[in-house]
Order: sequence, then structure tokens, then C-alpha cells
Amino acid sequence: MLLVVGLGNPGREHENERHNAGFVVADALRSASGWPEYRSGFNGFWTRGDLAGKAVALLKPQTYMNLSGESVLPAAAFLKAEPADIVVVHDEVDLPWQEVRIKMGGGHAGHNGIRSIQQRLGTPEFARVRVGIGRPPPGPGGAVAEWVLSGWGPEERDGLPEVALRAVDAVRRIAGDGLAPAMNVVNTRK
Repeated sequence: MLLVVGLGNPGREHENERHNAGFVVADALRSASGWPEYRSGFNGFWTRGDLAGKAVALLKPQTYMNLSGESVLPAAAFLKAEPADIVVVHDEVDLPWQEVRIKMGGGHAGHNGIRSIQQRLGTPEFARVRVGIGRPPPGPGGAVAEWVLSGWGPEERDGLPEVALRAVDAVRRIAGDGLAPAMNVVNTRK
């Protein structure tokens, strides 16, 4: 069982924020795959389906970002998903807007959702699909926390569906081909 986790913050007031890129990708994956509607469980919303011949569970934690591990850990335990079977989709300030990259393990780089998952699982060894949101522009109001919690700009909103589909493709490649082959394709695209 592959457990795909899209990270974000719950509530209408957060739904259009850059920090919710993982939720956008999760919804695009569910919709494109024709999976059932989400149901409540594991401190989040989740559903199941098939992807590239593999059983997949899709989870959107409804804890706040900094408590994401409190949703991921019980889901992983129930689904018997080892950390190596978990793919976390999240926003990434260290990647330019529109870039999608796959990474295995490593540090949290200040991302509170990743930090929480690492702490609860007791390991950083899970895959990540990183959706680039870029860094804030220099000057007043250029703090990273404010940037990730701010809304998408008009050009970003227009490009977001395409970026989400590229992230969905990255998840499909991980499910179908495995992590290393997926990284070879996704991480070398221009």
C-alpha cells in the first residue's frame, strides 16, 4: 500500500494559500484518478484507489500543518505503510515557482509539516514530491512565513492546474516505476 499525503492547512480561510499546494495536488490526483470522495479518518480526509496497478491511499491531514504527523502516523499504522511507502506532497520555497521535484529523505528545511511527520514517524526516510512556490520578493513583508500563508498571485492561479498535474504525474511515476526511475525523469525535466 502506497500512502500519498497532500499537506496543507484546513479551513476555507487557508484554501487558496501557497502552503496548501499539497492539498491542490491531492485533489487533482483524486479527480484525475476517479477515486471516491474523501471520508473522515486519521485526523484528516482520505480515500483509496488504484494507481499504475498499485493500491494507494490518499490523505489530506486536517490538523494544522505543524501537526501533520498526528494524521500521518495513525494512517500509516492502520494501512501498514512503512515510511518507504509514504509519499508526501508539499510546497517548497527553495524551488522556483512551477518546478516539481522528487526527493527521498533529508532534512525538513524549516517546513513544519515535514518536521512533524519526521518526528512522529521517527525517521526522515519517506519520499517527497516538492512543489516549488519560490521565495518571497525582497523587501518589507518578505518573510517566508508570511509568503507561504499568503494567497496565490493571478499568474500563479492561472498556472496552478498545470503544476498540479505535473505533481500528479510525479506521484504516478513513483507508484508505477519506483522512486529512482521517477526521480530520473521528473528531476531532469526542463
